[in-house]
Amino acid sequence: MTRRRDESGQVTLLVIGFAMVIAMAVVVVVDASAAYLQRSGLDTLADGAALRDADLGATGEDVYTGGVPGDRLALTDAEAQRAVEEYLRSLDAYASYPGLVARAVVVGGDTVRVELTAPLDLRLSIPGSPGAGSVRATGSAVSSLDAG
Repeated sequence: MTRRRDESGQVTLLVIGFAMVIAMAVVVVVDASAAYLQRSGLDTLADGAALRDADLGATGEDVYTGGVPGDRLALTDAEAQRAVEEYLRSLDAYASYPGLVARAVVVGGDTVRVELTAPLDLRLSIPGSPGAGSVRATGSAVSSLDAG
């Protein structure tokens, strides 16, 4: 006579296992989406800051309304940093991205490189995984005058 094993509870265990896998997949998708969206926002800010910096950093005024000076645009790190911080304040970026750090550097005398770093607070987390990280974005713009 053959004895059948008691299989009660096996389906429950399988359902719980699948539910855990699905929950972890949702956590990964939500966190990856949050990181992507924050990086996209920082990319936009970095590009805008670099372009604005190329305009304002050298001339002290908007080249679209004030025109371009007659000599080559000479950017300095201090002017570039000041212009980036003013731009970010005007957009209230420091409130939108708490902990935002901006750094502007002039490369070669006419290229502004802006680097933005902000903490990333992950919405959900898997136990044992890191709960926070950071997102970094860079943008650059060239400000030169071609005499032609």
